[in-house]
Amino acid sequence: MKKTALTLALVAGVFTIQASLAQQAALPASTPGVAAKPLYPALPSETPDEFTAPVDSFDYVRRTVMIPMRDGVKLNTVILIPRKAHHAPMLLTRTPYNAADMTAHAENAQLESVLQGYDNQPDVIVKGGYIRVVQDVRGKYGSEGDYVMNRPMAGTPFNPTPVDHSTDSWDTIEWLSKNVPESNGKVGIIGSSYDGFLPLIALVNPHPALKVAVPMNPMVDGWRGDDWFHNGAFRQINLSYIMEQVVTRRNEAHWFTSHYDDYDTFMRAGSAGELARRRGVEQSGFWRKVVAHPAYDQFWQTQAVDQILAKQPITVPTMLVHSLWDAEDIYGAIAVYKAIKPNDKDNKVFLVMGPWNHGGQDGDGTHLGPIKFNSDTGMHFREEILMPFLDRYLKDEPSAEALAATIAPVTAFETGTNKWRALDRWPAGCVTGCFIAPATLRLAADGKATLTNAAPTPLSRPAHRNDYDEYVADPAKPVPYRQRPIPPYGYDEAKGQTWPRWLVDDQREASGRTDVLSYTTGVLTAPVKISGEPVAHLLASTSGTDADWVVKVIDVYPDQVASQPELGGYQLMVSADIFRGRYRESLETARPIAADKALPYRFALPTANHVFLPGHRIMVQIQSSWFPLYDRNPQTFVPNIFYAQPADYKKATQRIYHDSYIELPLVGASVK
Repeated sequence: MKKTALTLALVAGVFTIQASLAQQAALPASTPGVAAKPLYPALPSETPDEFTAPVDSFDYVRRTVMIPMRDGVKLNTVILIPRKAHHAPMLLTRTPYNAADMTAHAENAQLESVLQGYDNQPDVIVKGGYIRVVQDVRGKYGSEGDYVMNRPMAGTPFNPTPVDHSTDSWDTIEWLSKNVPESNGKVGIIGSSYDGFLPLIALVNPHPALKVAVPMNPMVDGWRGDDWFHNGAFRQINLSYIMEQVVTRRNEAHWFTSHYDDYDTFMRAGSAGELARRRGVEQSGFWRKVVAHPAYDQFWQTQAVDQILAKQPITVPTMLVHSLWDAEDIYGAIAVYKAIKPNDKDNKVFLVMGPWNHGGQDGDGTHLGPIKFNSDTGMHFREEILMPFLDRYLKDEPSAEALAATIAPVTAFETGTNKWRALDRWPAGCVTGCFIAPATLRLAADGKATLTNAAPTPLSRPAHRNDYDEYVADPAKPVPYRQRPIPPYGYDEAKGQTWPRWLVDDQREASGRTDVLSYTTGVLTAPVKISGEPVAHLLASTSGTDADWVVKVIDVYPDQVASQPELGGYQLMVSADIFRGRYRESLETARPIAADKALPYRFALPTANHVFLPGHRIMVQIQSSWFPLYDRNPQTFVPNIFYAQPADYKKATQRIYHDSYIELPLVGASVK
């Protein structure tokens, strides 16, 4: 009985407490004029209301400002000023890649340490005493406004607003030239990749205070040969970049890895469009534009930066920087050079070509993968070319070294011999005493290739009935673009992400496949030098109604290399690209290919400046897939390959007729 009474009393007590709490909860959160009573005593906060970092010992001053644009949008801008700066020039980079992070690689009192990492040439910036300015483009990270990938020019059908990257550059430079008292009012603009595209756009109606531009590895034409397509074949490896760059302001959404081998990731999905749907990329406005414009229509043509700049003279000294093994933007710098040099009446356009990957000029340039260059080519570029170039145009009183430095109109590294060449134009084999003439590397029977000085001829005559080689291209087993397992797209070699240097991968893996044709010259007895763009001339047929053609020009090393044994028999790609057959007649309109009919295909390969040494051989490889770098061609014509269904992917027999050849830009004496 006592236990029951106690239990009832406890229960009653619980109900009383619960009722009391319920009554308290029902009361207003606060009563006007009456301070709320804390439920618990408060501990004093150990966090100051405002923290002021003691930075007097730093050798720089950091300012973060929001610079207003003409439409009222403000752009987040980080300004790093050397502590003793006086009448110092400013070096600007505009970026979608987070200005705060790019200028805070390390918490350090020294500016050079702070700028290490992604930033371009911290050694040049610090030694030159430059004020470093990095700005988020509109719509990214700390900047206001809307983000549009490679924002089209204002006034075009794809940008009805009054602002673009040209006007944003102008407004930014206007503010900097008037609001940084430590500066001399002169601004240079520099950057790589997307950040290299932006200096080019700044040249459209440039601000008077813009005194120099250095676009490095710039994105120029997303369809012809840079990030999104190459001659109509979609570079699906960039799907992860597209997603991370465009679906959130601060790149907070991340592509996830579903397979150890990227080959499996893309194969399991089927088409690039289906993989994008599974990963949510189709929520992006930019992706919807890519899918809606698979051909080289007005959408891509109006954004081609080389064509934009070709319509006006270049008034700002400009140094274009090109990497010979650029896995991302191998088209852009050379395309711009070809477009603007004819209008360069005052010799303001310069070109530098180095043996680098994408952005490789910023780091160690002694080698790329296993290929060694006998010197630090990156350091040479920064100290002997870039630094005097910037000093000459940006400083009020350039150093004697800068004034004395000879900066050639074209500075080109010659791979094979591993030497820098100072040239007066491009393409050019040397300044005097040599010439460039197209030579013919003809593809013959039994896998042989023959190099002659015979002038290239149009592929118009009918092919001989049995004068061809053939292979079966099976979309279920596409040719890998590198040896499997293929690591994900990325830049962290510690994680096995070796994407930046894949263009120097040994091509023996491909040459041993039955769906890859190889044609090889005999052993060379004299050096063979090419300078410029090789051009593929294929006479080919397919049993399907669409096809891709991949052509690679390769330097085959001797069977044994005593100084570096791993290079014995190495197959080094010197120039290679892909062409989507549906655009044979017109880049703007896709058309089916007539089945089993020999048809001519002509397309240029990326620029090379290479010497095939004695003892080496020249090889050409031809295949119909490069996976998963590029999406698979179903080999059955469909209106839009992004929507191709599993039943559309079919085997096809591909024939390469022996009338086919590669036109090589040969330098120097005749070939015997």
